[in-house]
Amino acid sequence: MISVEGLKVEFGVKPLFSDATFVINDKDRIALVGKNGAGKSTMLKILCGMECPTAGTVSVASDSTIGYLPQVMILQDDTTVRQEAQKAFSDIQKMADRIKRMEQQLSERTDYESADYMALVEKFTTEHERYQMLGAEGYEAEIERTLVGLGFERSDFERPTSEFSGGWRMRIELAKILLRRPDVLLLDEPTNHLDIESIQWLEQLLAMWSGAVVLVSHDRAFINNVSNRTLEISCGRVVDYRVKYDEYVVLRKERREQQLRAYENQQKEMADIRDFVERFRYKPTKAVQVQQRLRQLEKMEIIEVDEVDNSAMHLKFPPCLRSGDYPVICDDVKKTYAHTVFDHVNLTIKRGEKVAFVGKNGEGKSTLVKCIMNEIPFEGSLKIGHNVQIGYFAQNQAQLLDENLTVFQTIDNVAKGDIRLRINDILGAFMFGGEASEKKVKVLSGGERSRLAMIRLLLEPVNLLILDEPTNHLDMPSKDVLKEAIKAFDGTAIIVSHDREFLDGLVTKVFEFGGGKVREHIGGIYDFLQSKKIAELTQLEKNNNAQVAKTDIPSPAVNNPSPSLSLKVDYAERKEQQKRLKRAEKAVEESEKKISKMEQRLKELDNLLCDPKNASDMTLVTEYTDIKRQLDEEVERWEKLSEELETLNIKD
Repeated sequence: MISVEGLKVEFGVKPLFSDATFVINDKDRIALVGKNGAGKSTMLKILCGMECPTAGTVSVASDSTIGYLPQVMILQDDTTVRQEAQKAFSDIQKMADRIKRMEQQLSERTDYESADYMALVEKFTTEHERYQMLGAEGYEAEIERTLVGLGFERSDFERPTSEFSGGWRMRIELAKILLRRPDVLLLDEPTNHLDIESIQWLEQLLAMWSGAVVLVSHDRAFINNVSNRTLEISCGRVVDYRVKYDEYVVLRKERREQQLRAYENQQKEMADIRDFVERFRYKPTKAVQVQQRLRQLEKMEIIEVDEVDNSAMHLKFPPCLRSGDYPVICDDVKKTYAHTVFDHVNLTIKRGEKVAFVGKNGEGKSTLVKCIMNEIPFEGSLKIGHNVQIGYFAQNQAQLLDENLTVFQTIDNVAKGDIRLRINDILGAFMFGGEASEKKVKVLSGGERSRLAMIRLLLEPVNLLILDEPTNHLDMPSKDVLKEAIKAFDGTAIIVSHDREFLDGLVTKVFEFGGGKVREHIGGIYDFLQSKKIAELTQLEKNNNAQVAKTDIPSPAVNNPSPSLSLKVDYAERKEQQKRLKRAEKAVEESEKKISKMEQRLKELDNLLCDPKNASDMTLVTEYTDIKRQLDEEVERWEKLSEELETLNIKD
């Protein structure tokens, strides 16, 4: 569908990437990964034709269509939500108008036998069939399904788009792209403005997408659930891994280890050859061997080892003063605008707790944060504990930076006292060292702006962190470091986020916002998500049990079995037990054969990969990784089967 060959992009002295060559095929689900500033967004813009590369070509099949969702876009506010979504079907609307005009002509004309009339009939038939094949008659229902899936209520459909925040308008743009059903979807951070339920809905939609998908996202759970292939931009190179993200992480590590081993073997071999040449260079009797060794050295293809980008954000929150035992206490807090956002909010956050605020957008998470910050009026009682010092990172913090300032000036303007002497050290810790500190804010990527905004938060010690979507635009390594820093933070943290992977292992309590209420859930984010599903299943189970109680009335014969019936039951049970035992023995035997076969193949592959000429053979490396993973799974399965067999033997 899209073929990329020899792509190179230069903005400064050092290219972003060079010699990038790959093909995007139908059904590919590609995760485009790399650190902030590596060139991911630039790559998407080149693929959709918005930017031109320095060198190389991008070929798109003539019949392929591309849909592109950028991180930031210019939005218009002159329609309702429904009307804006209907723009996705503008071509179908034009087709409907053409069909209507042809229908009108056919009804008015009487030259039924003429060639012109027959041509019109044929054209009308073709267009009408195409119109029906596109499912055009049901597009209104499709619009509703898509908008609801992205979190809109049906009551929102007739509201002007100007009433919605930037995040919600981005959802409308995403809906339009999805409704057009392009052959290739290019999505740049699509989850930044979605809640957890909408992210899960989008995951399911992309999994069933009929075309290809290329996406940039720092939501690890999302890209792992969607992707079946990973393109990595690192150290100026684009490397293609034909596996999902989690497998790519393992494969990349193993691939580099294999390369290092082969590289070391080759270097040792080369050192031995040079040593031989130096020792016998001037001996006439060894002249032939020396020349052979030199030719051998010239013919060797030097094994390259992938560079590892070791630069990372080293984040540590400064020591803070001890706050009171309860930094935040809400008692019957209520907030209304034209409608009630929430009421009867009763919650207590203890010192040192790390809690998450989750729920659909518009349910009041950021509103309650503003109440805690005392930025907006509210009803009820909200107490901030003794000696509490709040550090607040807002959703739009990165957008509030002055674009005309440099990175250094941005921090220098807010730094006070002795901290000004350490600005360069702080910037270096956040990957803004050297020339990067002189970059203008306007040329920074979204992730770089978020990092810069995070530095501002660190300039003063605080003991209550309130982070509203802190991971938007942060790359995965930076998110990991931020997560570890919050874990090590000895104060209290309130985190508003839809990023499941980021919240996992970080928070110990979840506050769910929805329906004007705030509900407390003890445990981590996956405990919370699981509890919601269990609650629904439990309800279903109760209904089923109630139905069984009404209909299943045991007969007297079953309640009072006869002796002969008992003997028959014992014999049947005994026979069934023997069958289970035989099946278990067969399963263990088959599992042992599989393990033996895989271990043998691993040995063969290990010998092949030790040969320098095979060290960079990705087919062998991939096969080695796959078999190793399958072997681990099969060993686990064998252990379970063996336990089952042992249990059956005891019963027997």
